[in-house]
Amino acid sequence: MNVNLYGCQGKWVMVDLGLTFADPTYPGVDLILPDLTFIEKNKKDLLGIVLTHGHEDHIGAIPYLAADLGVPLYATPFTAGLIRGKLEEEGITKQVKLNIIPNDSSFQLGPFGFTYMPLAHSIPEGNALLIETPYGKIFHTGDWKLDDEPLLGTPSTAEELSAVGDDGVLALVCDSTNVFNDSASGSEAAVREGLDAVIREATGRVLVTTFASNAARVQTLGGVARDTNRQLCVAGRSLDRIIKVAKAAGYLQDFPPTIDFDAAMRLPPRDVMIIATGGQGEARAALARVAFDSHQIKLSKGDTVVFSSKQIPGNEIAIGRIQNKLAEKGINMVTDRQAHVHVSGHPGRPELELMYKWIRPEIILPVHGEMRHMAEQARFAAECGVPKGIVQQNGDLLRLAPDGPKKIGNERVGRLVLDGDVILPADGSTLNERRRISNYGVITVTVAIDGRKRLVGEPAISIQGIPVEEDRDDFLDDARDAAAEATRDGARDENKLRETIRLAVRRRAVEWTGKKPVVDVSFIRV
Repeated sequence: MNVNLYGCQGKWVMVDLGLTFADPTYPGVDLILPDLTFIEKNKKDLLGIVLTHGHEDHIGAIPYLAADLGVPLYATPFTAGLIRGKLEEEGITKQVKLNIIPNDSSFQLGPFGFTYMPLAHSIPEGNALLIETPYGKIFHTGDWKLDDEPLLGTPSTAEELSAVGDDGVLALVCDSTNVFNDSASGSEAAVREGLDAVIREATGRVLVTTFASNAARVQTLGGVARDTNRQLCVAGRSLDRIIKVAKAAGYLQDFPPTIDFDAAMRLPPRDVMIIATGGQGEARAALARVAFDSHQIKLSKGDTVVFSSKQIPGNEIAIGRIQNKLAEKGINMVTDRQAHVHVSGHPGRPELELMYKWIRPEIILPVHGEMRHMAEQARFAAECGVPKGIVQQNGDLLRLAPDGPKKIGNERVGRLVLDGDVILPADGSTLNERRRISNYGVITVTVAIDGRKRLVGEPAISIQGIPVEEDRDDFLDDARDAAAEATRDGARDENKLRETIRLAVRRRAVEWTGKKPVVDVSFIRV
């Protein structure tokens, strides 16, 4: 969920505007957005949003938040193609100005000069930003790695990066994701060899799952299909979209023709290879639907599923659920633990050390990773000779120059949720109520009262999520009695009567279950 703000001479620019995906602590929610309260208050001084590349954690919040900011976007052609699709889906293309910047080009926003410098990553047009200001230059890496044999695009060379360092760099704002890896991430070209070996050995159908946005891997898989004499089928709307945008931007020009699901199922199993979304266990993605027999693509005993992606921490349960279902069917599975079928898009320690050598910054500012990753990169950079470093937490306001680096303040940050079509605070009353209902259940009490607030008839009780099971009827009778007794005691103030009934019913629920459910009381006047 990357959002970076740079301020100079009273003006601001934003680099990236991403989202993240919800976990079970956000019931009923799929997407988490950043809280932009600080820059929204200062949006008259915001000059634009500059995007480094097209991954969701860097561009995903644009369709939900960019229109309110009211500033133009700047992106290279492939990234712009992905953004345009998002704006069209939301119907806001006329509300958000999207500027397409040619690869390797420069532009100016107020006191900020921007130059796109391509770096290898797992998506076309991964870019670093060289940001020039009157106080010094910032080299903002975005997500990156080193790859001697990149499949898509031409990354900046060691000579070009060294030339940046020769001109002097104030701060290197650098990806920390793989700082604990002692080896380099590896080349995409080597993955093709590993996938070739695995898929040549397979005797049945083969399904390979990877990140849809990893267009370099999609290109690799197209080559693997040719290498192994298999017809290629693509399953997943996000894959279709990435392939379409990549071809429009001049990539994947030699990608083999694909066949539809029906044709794939008619072919002999040995003659087909499927690329599918869902390797992180997403319930609605193609792989999950295949695993649970709700997709036109069917797999059976002896077929093979290759997970050509890294398991993201937090997704273990969701991925395990799908892998268990595949195992029940007798399907063979191959992950990066069994074969060389994946390389990361982020730099290991050898790559970081080379970047320090080329850029030679005065300051290292680690980003992109958990606190332990960023703290380790600051330590590692110091070990490699970077003179100064500072580890930033979300909301920290830092001065890089003059007299930096120094923390000078802290601004509000946080999370918003996209709940249906509504954007809400992640810690607001709606989500807190939903968490309580999810954890404790809910009891609804309806009481008929006359003009003197006396009980008429019996209270009506309904329950959801209360762990009484076969004792349900007995519990309902007891809760009904508690509500009736509380009503008979009376209260002149209606709110006090409601609270008396609520506490009485909840007390009975605690006695029966040990849990404190949400109790909602309403009156009918007769």
